[in-house]
Amino acid sequence: MQPRNMSMSGVVDLAAVKAAQEAKEKAEQARAAAARQGGGAGGVSPADLVIDVDEAGFERDVLQRSTEVPVVIDFWAEWCEPCKQLSPVLEQLVVEYNGRLLLAKIDVDANQMLMQQFGVQGIPAVFAVVAGQALPLFQGAAGKEQIQQTLDQLVQVAEERFGLTGITVDPDAGPAAAQAAEPAMPVGPYDALLEAAVQALDAGDFGGAVQAYKNVLSDDPGNTEAKLGLAQAELLHRVQGLDPQRVREDAAEKPADAAAQIAAADLDLVGGHVDDAFGRLIDTVRRTFGDDRNAVRVRLLELFEVVGADDPRVIAARRALARALF
Repeated sequence: MQPRNMSMSGVVDLAAVKAAQEAKEKAEQARAAAARQGGGAGGVSPADLVIDVDEAGFERDVLQRSTEVPVVIDFWAEWCEPCKQLSPVLEQLVVEYNGRLLLAKIDVDANQMLMQQFGVQGIPAVFAVVAGQALPLFQGAAGKEQIQQTLDQLVQVAEERFGLTGITVDPDAGPAAAQAAEPAMPVGPYDALLEAAVQALDAGDFGGAVQAYKNVLSDDPGNTEAKLGLAQAELLHRVQGLDPQRVREDAAEKPADAAAQIAAADLDLVGGHVDDAFGRLIDTVRRTFGDDRNAVRVRLLELFEVVGADDPRVIAARRALARALF
């Protein structure tokens, strides 16, 4: 398959991502800390433009970094021969862009959840994440010139739409892995429970993750991280084991059936189709009454929690829900 023309209309939003502004603030704090440690010289090593990423480090290494520089994701596996042809080309090109791009390499065998969240059907598959939003680029091996054209468009879109001009590269800087480790952050009272929840999510134990987050909230009802994590874990737990084709068929055949539309909306959101999920449930609110309507309303509010209260689509959907109810 050939690389696609770049269009932000194809963006798939990552439902598990917090507001891009929050991530940007964290990234700016990290850059300031790095500058202080490096004596203000700034700049990363060329070796740090290509990184291996797993599920545990995805938010830090991809989502947060994507608020300062577009991150190209290479989904690969050791047994994949086309991957072995494509990966060196991507690595070479990203280094040539000299800080305008980062390359995150994800082994699909070790990171099945990320593969599912991005909807990867075959490898090699290449995506980009810009300001917390994921964009499919192309699947399969391609020539260097074709890939470069796609990356040129990515850089242009990132700068024009999001103001991302990349990061500074210092040829004399040492790789980050060789630098001294930062001092450990203070451990909070619920860090162990939150870490257990994350580990359960990584292992596909969504029920265990739900319980771990509830344990935190039972003592600290206002814990923002636990609230967000619980909403995400409950969503993944609900869709686990569903037959997507059957769910879609039921929803199409029963437009006023609350349970059918709720299940389809969950799948919409897991697949990154945020507006579709919200629109489906708002339309169902208009078609239903009584307990069914309330069940749809409650599920919509739960999905708002997954996406984040400050997301513009959530704000718009709240207004639409109010109009549908009143």
